[in-house]
Amino acid sequence: MLQTVAPDIWHAQHSFVATGLRVSSRMTVVRLQNSGLWLHSPVPLTPTIHSQLAALGDVRFIVAPSKTHHLFVGEYLDAFPQAKLYGAPGLLAKRPDLHGLRELTPEVEPEWREDFEQIFFAGIPLGNETVWFHKSSRTLIVTDLCQWWCGDLSFAAKLYAGLSGVRTGLAVPRTIRLLVKDRQAARASARKILGWPFERVVMAHDSIVEQGAHRAVEKAFAYFDK
Repeated sequence: MLQTVAPDIWHAQHSFVATGLRVSSRMTVVRLQNSGLWLHSPVPLTPTIHSQLAALGDVRFIVAPSKTHHLFVGEYLDAFPQAKLYGAPGLLAKRPDLHGLRELTPEVEPEWREDFEQIFFAGIPLGNETVWFHKSSRTLIVTDLCQWWCGDLSFAAKLYAGLSGVRTGLAVPRTIRLLVKDRQAARASARKILGWPFERVVMAHDSIVEQGAHRAVEKAFAYFDK
């Protein structure tokens, strides 16, 4: 079910098993200034989530923020046919069934420019992730680029998180570092993100950082300066 993060921001987590490892993913929901809803990285659409979204406003935008976070967007398109779908560059080649998908660009979409800044994080083509800054709440919204697997995890998940470097704090996972093809481009993207005055980080995997968020991301992004 949806839980409040900050005024006009909610989230819902989904636990699942991937290659034998139990992990979780997060959907972030933002109510825009025009009262429409913007959905980032959808999780399975349950009756509870459907009714909660209906109570919050009209779903206007569904966003698949990377080439790896797209599995459930079809459920939302069926349930909210008036919504527009935006996806990562290259996603349509992977999911030709997603008719009407609009490709995200490095520029902020005019339809949500009043609410967000956005950056295409260059140099990691396997994911082609876009990162957002919600201006009114000073919240950074990321998908796989930064992670922190905290809380009660299975032994296997703890081991994986430890090996990936995301068990004890926010970090760029080693699994993502291995995918960097253009470090200079990634470094430039990281520096642009650090120019935003964010005070909170909402990550798809799996923490929300409320204290010292900017410093935590600075520390994580130091990897790109090496």
